[in-house]
Amino acid sequence: MTLKINKRALKALLEERRALIKPEDHDLARPTGQGRRARGLAQQQVDELTSRAPHTYNRLETGRYPNPPIDYLREVARLFGLNEQEWISLCRYAGIGDPPGPLTASSGLEVPGVWQEAVDGICHMAYVTDASWNLLAHNEPWGALFPGGRVPRNTMRWMLLDPDGRSTLLNWDTVWAPLVLPQLRAALAVRPDDETLLQIAKEAAADPDLGPLWESGGAHIHPDGDERPILHSQHGPGYVTMCAAQPLTAPGARLIILIYHPGAEKAHARVPVLRARDTP
Repeated sequence: MTLKINKRALKALLEERRALIKPEDHDLARPTGQGRRARGLAQQQVDELTSRAPHTYNRLETGRYPNPPIDYLREVARLFGLNEQEWISLCRYAGIGDPPGPLTASSGLEVPGVWQEAVDGICHMAYVTDASWNLLAHNEPWGALFPGGRVPRNTMRWMLLDPDGRSTLLNWDTVWAPLVLPQLRAALAVRPDDETLLQIAKEAAADPDLGPLWESGGAHIHPDGDERPILHSQHGPGYVTMCAAQPLTAPGARLIILIYHPGAEKAHARVPVLRARDTP
């Protein structure tokens, strides 16, 4: 499916951000001569700084560049200092859809501090991790899952490699590991240079239990809506239903809410989906 370029929105975004870049900051002279001169970098200076042929940037800004290469869009976005939301908008306006990955390697590694207050206000177990599955925030119910409240620093490592994780996640080898490993693989496809994920993947591939599962692949890339068995340190065996979401300012980060129900029966298997009612 070919997406349509949003010329008006694309031009407005790029013009606004280009105007904020001082040529002097890149050892370039401010354009002089007759005629009206816009603030910031000239279009030909963008071509110079991105090592592109003359008028390449003009084609992009005016919406006359169909299917621009993602590498070129990334260069322009970094030159203009776009944030992650603007990066997504740039790709959408340019007609290529959502970007295949974050703008920078550091994206997704931090979230606004208010997220701690947000998870504190959730009555179910809840936590936030960054794009590398490092724990950023959690509430008391999540801490109560673990003996002595010893929460793991990295939830992916805990789910796959930690003996405590394997004993807490009931039916680990058949229910949890085969569904968690594809999440790790999918994350590495987007963040192939993430050292934390690479190390976990290396250890998983070498693990006698995980190695065969890692080689077999899998397509399960998120847990949203899944219901799986778990051993709660205080309430005993039961099931958790997982709700997953993403903080929009941190691509790859995730908010996980775990709804726990004790017993040997699933609680949400027959819960209907939510759908807005048709309006007249």
